[in-house]
Amino acid sequence: MKLKLRHVVLGLLSVTVIAPIFLYTERVGTFVNPSSSRRDFLDDVGAFMLSGDNTRHLNVFQHQETFTLKEPIGVVYSDQSTGSFPKVTTEHKSTRVLSATDEGRQQQLSNPIRQVVDGAPPNLTTAIDSHLNASNISAVKLEQQPTQPAPRIDQTEISDNKNDRQSEPADAQVRRLKDQLIRAKVYLSLPSIKNNPHVTRELRLRVKEVTRSLGDATKDTDLPKSAIDKMKAMDQSLEKAKQVQDDCTPVVKKLRAMLQSSEEQLRVHKKQTMFLTQLTAKTLPKGLHCLPLRLTTEYYSLNSSQQNFPNQQKLEDPRLYHYALFSDNIMAAAVVVNSTVSHAKHPSNHVFHIVTDRLNYAAMRMWFLGNPPGKATIQVQNIEEFTWLNSSYSPVLKQLGSPSMIDYYFRAHRANSDKNLKFRNPKYLSILNHLRFYLPEIFPKLNKVLFLDDDIVVQKDLSGLWSLDLKGSVNGAVETCGESFHRFDWYLNFSNPLISKNFDPHACGWAYGMNIFDLNEWRRQNITEVYHRWQRLNRDRQLWKLGTLPPGLITFWKRTYSLDKSWHALGLGYNPNVNQREIEEAAVIHYNGNSKPWLEIAIPKYKNRWTKYVDYDITYMRECNINP
Repeated sequence: MKLKLRHVVLGLLSVTVIAPIFLYTERVGTFVNPSSSRRDFLDDVGAFMLSGDNTRHLNVFQHQETFTLKEPIGVVYSDQSTGSFPKVTTEHKSTRVLSATDEGRQQQLSNPIRQVVDGAPPNLTTAIDSHLNASNISAVKLEQQPTQPAPRIDQTEISDNKNDRQSEPADAQVRRLKDQLIRAKVYLSLPSIKNNPHVTRELRLRVKEVTRSLGDATKDTDLPKSAIDKMKAMDQSLEKAKQVQDDCTPVVKKLRAMLQSSEEQLRVHKKQTMFLTQLTAKTLPKGLHCLPLRLTTEYYSLNSSQQNFPNQQKLEDPRLYHYALFSDNIMAAAVVVNSTVSHAKHPSNHVFHIVTDRLNYAAMRMWFLGNPPGKATIQVQNIEEFTWLNSSYSPVLKQLGSPSMIDYYFRAHRANSDKNLKFRNPKYLSILNHLRFYLPEIFPKLNKVLFLDDDIVVQKDLSGLWSLDLKGSVNGAVETCGESFHRFDWYLNFSNPLISKNFDPHACGWAYGMNIFDLNEWRRQNITEVYHRWQRLNRDRQLWKLGTLPPGLITFWKRTYSLDKSWHALGLGYNPNVNQREIEEAAVIHYNGNSKPWLEIAIPKYKNRWTKYVDYDITYMRECNINP
């Protein structure tokens, strides 16, 4: 009886326990049976696509040749990325990455992914489906394996959505083609690719095709119609190369070497560009050398009565609008005067006082004698006539003629010389550049003077500046606080106690180039002596380097009235991205920087605003071959 009972129990156990275990292991065997490829299964699991969201794919883990499952890859590259390499299947328009901006969905997907990686349950498909359903993701469908032939992509699939096309940059395809070329060249340099003649030949062919399609294109509209097809073909070839080169280490090493080489080349080119730009800024085109020679010859052929300007009685009338312009550039001075007069409501009330050096004095006079500025009054003076301006009176004049200053300028070949080439511009050696600090001495009978640089263009009537109340300040100027390098600490040496004790390093700078000066307040506050005192303290250039803006910031510290920014727009000589609206609305635009409008390095889109005030049909201009 007991024996029978034992057989019954064993039978029941075999039905309820052993049979399910056997069935269970048989079911699991379908996953681990060597006759079926485990990688095929893993490839399918690693290629999920969320239904209802065709723009988002999951690359759950990297496909491996061995049976060991590894952790998910930390970074999955997008086929739209300009710098991503190696890439995933490029036949997909969208990225295979869990979006960092969609953290909620990523968190929902983390559990099923971890189940797959850390240890598969008996029925993986059921487990994943249950987790996805629990996470409110409605459906999952399998995507084709990357190694299978990809379906043909219709050309309209690329940026087919109107919003996508509007949001893409204008050079998106150009950048992608360039990225493809870089990746192809990296592959071609790897030993595993070199040992595969078929892939090597195909990649070289694709490189030629893409290079030919790319040409000199800078934006997508410059590309030929066949560029899209070439891009697709290159993507397929790169995918083949990726299958051959499955180890990322050589690729990383090659890219790192390319990056280091590019950075070194960039550094060298930047240094050369800086040197050549500074050199170009110091020189004048051949035509501007010819022009003063022709004008000087013509001037001395005139008799004395023909060498005088009309309306000289207006030169000391304080009721008129007086301008101070110190320049040795004839064309630049002409543009300043022409643009100012053309926008003046009452040109006859405007008086221009031009001071130049001895070499250009005759030529400057001849230009304005032959091209008078309408009803406005012109005065041209030679700085040599200012006998009061000598080294005994002016410390800066004494410093400019000192052996140490000359040595500073001409020792550029020495290793210990200053590396900042801009301070070796000859303009810093010219007293014309420092004449702005002697306005009351030059104009003893005037109350207000508008100082203008010769690299400006006037776009509106400026007469309103003379009626401004400067509220006891000496200098009216536009502040330049928009960028950090326009603060005091950019120009002055705050490691010196004389500077740090007297000035605020974060104080706003202001612009020289269009400044209204109250000469009565200047005289009352003895500003010239303030300037002299600081120049004597800076005889060894320990407080600031050369130039006129640093001593101007010091001299007019707490004596500057801030003008509205619409009076003066700066940066047209160095910044190609000046706000267009600011340029349009500005009364004065300033080509401060090295890219002066009369040089070949001028920024093209700003040049027309200057050249339209130059009459290129004048005989002297044609003879000197000066063209727009």
